Amino acid sequence: MGKIISIVLNNFTNDSRVLKEAISLQNAGYEVEVAALWENGVEEFETVQNISVHRIKIITKNWSKNKIIQLLKYFEFIFRAVKQYKNNTIFHCNDLDALVIGVIVKKFFNRKAKIVYDAHEYETETKNLKGFVKKIVKVLEKTLIKYADKVITVSDSIANEYVKLYNIKKPALVLNTPPYKIIEKKDLFREKLGIGKDKTIFLYQGGLSKGRGIEILLDTFKQLQITPITNNTPVIVFMGYGPLGKMIKEASKSYKNIYFYPAVAPDILLDYTSSADFGILFYENNCLNHYYCSPNKMFEYLMAEIPVIVSNLYEMKRLVEKYQIGIVAKENTPQDLQKAIEEALKLDIEELRKNIQKVKNIYNWENQEKVLLKVYEELAK
Repeated sequence: MGKIISIVLNNFTNDSRVLKEAISLQNAGYEVEVAALWENGVEEFETVQNISVHRIKIITKNWSKNKIIQLLKYFEFIFRAVKQYKNNTIFHCNDLDALVIGVIVKKFFNRKAKIVYDAHEYETETKNLKGFVKKIVKVLEKTLIKYADKVITVSDSIANEYVKLYNIKKPALVLNTPPYKIIEKKDLFREKLGIGKDKTIFLYQGGLSKGRGIEILLDTFKQLQITPITNNTPVIVFMGYGPLGKMIKEASKSYKNIYFYPAVAPDILLDYTSSADFGILFYENNCLNHYYCSPNKMFEYLMAEIPVIVSNLYEMKRLVEKYQIGIVAKENTPQDLQKAIEEALKLDIEELRKNIQKVKNIYNWENQEKVLLKVYEELAK
């Protein structure tokens, strides 16, 4: 077994997938080091749950956010990562920007190097990629993926797309699920936010950014306060951080059924999640990456044993309807979300919990870990 360098272009302070994979591989006998990007306020060298972390410093870090300067920062990171790790033999490349580094090492410094390409999303079909840049990224992935010894994705649909696009063996499916946990249901939101026992709590947890349906959720719950659909107005709690946090906080001042709660540490997250009655994932259908996504938040809701309301996107709809664990809205509109909420309030909660228990036994990290370890067993052959 060789040393695995897991490369990720973030500061590795809140990347649960990379950490889970690193821990699983290290527990299986591999030596693992995470190579990440240094930022102000984080340690350059650190040990996180027994995993060595090196956050690479770049001198251009605090330069302008101009697009050309951002590209220069990326090139500097590549240079320093290659220089530091070119003599290693196994590279776990998290996303396309990290795959570039693994391929440079393999092609120019160590032809025996093994590359695992771990695509955390549909890399060429995210909502921010457009026009000429999108074409470049498509060519880049098509060129580089041929150098990968193994490919992993986070959605069965994305795996199938990669087979069609690149004529490769179907990538291994490693879903971003939490470890199995027996849940003792908590009531933290009612305790901390003063929400009445007679209210039904709908929870959105995750990044507070555009494209995730947050504006639709706000519009829907504002309307629900004005014209309630039941005797008791449903309430929503937004838990997370991001650029739309300020908008949510402002709305919470004017509407008594909208609440904001800051993000919490991963080790206590499910205690908070279990304190809700329903989880909401309302990603907008604005790119194929969303259409085919299997978000980790979905599996967190289910591990916390709360049913879900989701937008009409292929992978999420398939899971919800197959196991009967919630409601799929017909369209991404406030009107259809309100209808979904009405339907959710009529569901048999005990039946839902039985179905969710079955799903928990399938979609947990212990099962995903088996797939990951098999990938590395095959890599060694």
